[in-house]
Amino acid sequence: MSSLILFNKPYGVLSQFTPEGKWRALAEFIPVKDVYVAGRLDADSEGLLLLTDDGRLQAQIAEPKHKLEKTYWAQVEGVPDEAALDRLRAGIRLSDFTARPARARLIDEPAGLWPRDPPIRYRAAIPTCWLEIRISEGKNRQVRRMTAAIGYPTLRLVRAAIGTLTLAGLGPGEWRRIDGDIRTLRGT
Repeated sequence: MSSLILFNKPYGVLSQFTPEGKWRALAEFIPVKDVYVAGRLDADSEGLLLLTDDGRLQAQIAEPKHKLEKTYWAQVEGVPDEAALDRLRAGIRLSDFTARPARARLIDEPAGLWPRDPPIRYRAAIPTCWLEIRISEGKNRQVRRMTAAIGYPTLRLVRAAIGTLTLAGLGPGEWRRIDGDIRTLRGT
C-alpha cells in the first residue's frame, strides 16, 4: 500500500518544494521527504493537493487517461445561465484543445470555506456566484480557461476533491497522511 498525503494548499503556494519569486513552497508546510506532487495546482488556486511516494500512483492520479474525477469550486464574476453551463457540459473548445464534457452546476458558497488571503477583488456593480465543476482531465489552468470561455471569469478556484478524497477536516496549510492506492481514490 502506498502513502498518500492530502494537503490543503493555500493561495500563493507553488505545487513544488522549492520557492520561486514571490511564491511560497510545499517545504514550508510538509516536512516529509521523498514524496511527489500528483496533479498540480497553480499558485493562485487553492485546495486539495495529493502527494505520494509511489510513481505509478502519481501517474494514475495526474494523467487524464485514467479519468479520475476532480471537483472544483469556482467563484466567478457574474451569474451564468443554464445555456452557459450547458456549454461546459457539452465540452468546450479552448485555444489549444477541446475540454471534455464537465459536470457543472451553480452552488451556494461552500459551507466552511475559509477566507482567502488576500481576498478576491470586489466590485459592487458586478455580482459573483459559485460553480461546482467536475472534470476528469486537468490541463494547465483548465477550469479558469473554461469559465472565461463562457464569459464568466474565475475569481477564486478551490479544488475540493480528487476522486473520493476531499478537503474535509483540513484547514489551509494542513495535511494528513493516509495509506491508499488508486482504489482508495475511486472508492472501490
